[in-house]
Amino acid sequence: MTTPAHPISRYPVPALEALPEDIRTRILEVQAKAGFVPNVFLALAHRPAEWRAFVAYHDALMLKEGGGLTKGDREMIVVATSAANECLYCVVAHGAILRIYEKKPLVADQVATNYRKADITPRQRAMLDFALKVCQRSHEIEEADFAALRAHGFSDEDAWDIAAITGFFGLSNRLANTVGMRPNDEFYLMGRVPRR
Repeated sequence: MTTPAHPISRYPVPALEALPEDIRTRILEVQAKAGFVPNVFLALAHRPAEWRAFVAYHDALMLKEGGGLTKGDREMIVVATSAANECLYCVVAHGAILRIYEKKPLVADQVATNYRKADITPRQRAMLDFALKVCQRSHEIEEADFAALRAHGFSDEDAWDIAAITGFFGLSNRLANTVGMRPNDEFYLMGRVPRR
């Protein structure tokens, strides 16, 4: 649990009851589903207008129906690129979600450490090759990168999704690192041990 010795942000974290109604309602919905409030929701509520924009874009990318990416694929992109950006919060939080979606307790650690050695499919590796290039060397993206994705059944719209998720979480990683966002303790065991 978070203690004063381990604050969730270096900026003030508003009390739940002090938040605007729309933000408080969304946070309570997440709490009801997860059993706890992920610290990102509270830390970013320091700036309500930015919280709304952040959550709206997150949802547009991560909750999107259709396309060639599964929910597990999307979380895998977040874990791999957040590891490259050294973002503890996103690796831990999205690693938990990845373990749950993929039903593989080891996959998040493998992907965060070295996805090239992880127990993932060749298709997922091609997806992460593209995501990491977007993350680290987007100025080098060329037609051959799209062709490599197409060879694994991804469309150009899927490539856009991979790039958008990578870009959005690049923003998230940098903000989380800057504010010192701390992952909830609950994330560490999710998808590793049976839920009580």
